[in-house]
Amino acid sequence: MFRWLLITLLVLLAALQYRLWFGEANQRQVWSLEQEIEQQQAENQALSQRNKQLEAEVQDLKNGLSALEERARSELGMIREGETFFQLVEPGRSTPQE
Repeated sequence: MFRWLLITLLVLLAALQYRLWFGEANQRQVWSLEQEIEQQQAENQALSQRNKQLEAEVQDLKNGLSALEERARSELGMIREGETFFQLVEPGRSTPQE
């Protein structure tokens, strides 16, 4: 009697272990999903930081003319009326010819 109870319990334990490791929602899938969650959270945090920076830049462009002027100068090469543009060239450097 005790032997059958022990065998039944061992078979039950083996069945539960099989389901845990190889069943429908097994332990490996859980670990894989946890890693994916961590990666997604890191990506979300980086994107959130980028969004904050872009939001601050948008607010600065809406409210301040200095940011708009800086962007026009650096990206478009614009200068104010009455200013003189100086371009400094390092000595000894040859300029590329077209």
